[in-house]
Amino acid sequence: MPRRPRAHLDGVPLHIVQRGHNREPCFFAEEDYHCYLHWLGRALADAYCALHAYALMTNHVHLLLTPARATAVSGLIIVLGRRYVQYVNKTYRRTGTLWDSRYKSSLVQAETYLLACQRYIELNPVRAAMVDYPAHYRWTSYRANALGREDALLTPHPLYLALGADAARRQAAYRALSGAQLDAEAAADLRLALNQNPPIGDSRFLAKVARALGARREARPRGRPRALRQADATGAATQTELGL
Repeated sequence: MPRRPRAHLDGVPLHIVQRGHNREPCFFAEEDYHCYLHWLGRALADAYCALHAYALMTNHVHLLLTPARATAVSGLIIVLGRRYVQYVNKTYRRTGTLWDSRYKSSLVQAETYLLACQRYIELNPVRAAMVDYPAHYRWTSYRANALGREDALLTPHPLYLALGADAARRQAAYRALSGAQLDAEAAADLRLALNQNPPIGDSRFLAKVARALGARREARPRGRPRALRQADATGAATQTELGL
């Protein structure tokens, strides 16, 4: 069965996941994370992409970004992956691939899912039972978005900026959002979107994407489609990371 083409659009947020080959580790020591973030910063600048959130897990990476030019996204991932693999192979005297050959991505409707997606990414270490509190994991954007730690890689999305009139209020509002468990249905929608690579959003957003791409792109869940949730919805999400 042929692979579904990726859907990228100018100025539309994109949730990206890149996994280690065969789900093997892609980070082995603290310096590896620093190196990846360094090359990520270079790649973002070269591709004119604004990064809103990230999580560097042991065997995969999450990025939430908005590209000025959709055509630059694939190049960003290719260049970043190549530079990091060169570093890893040289440092650990290894050869061969490090990443799965194809990254996963999903367009995100900002109004309904962006903040949910941002929280989903930053809460990965908690869902994976690596830490009890997201600030205890160093390799995500949570401490910048929730606690005000400086992170030159990040460009806050306007919806995040709208959480408060100043930085302290925005961070407090974001901590309150992140303190509540992410709605289980929203989390399931985000996972499904990554698995199948369709956009995630309401019917108007899906229609807009279809017009822009010239083809309809939707996830195909079993049974009746899930109801869409607002980004600040809360619920009893208890599912574990499952590698996403």
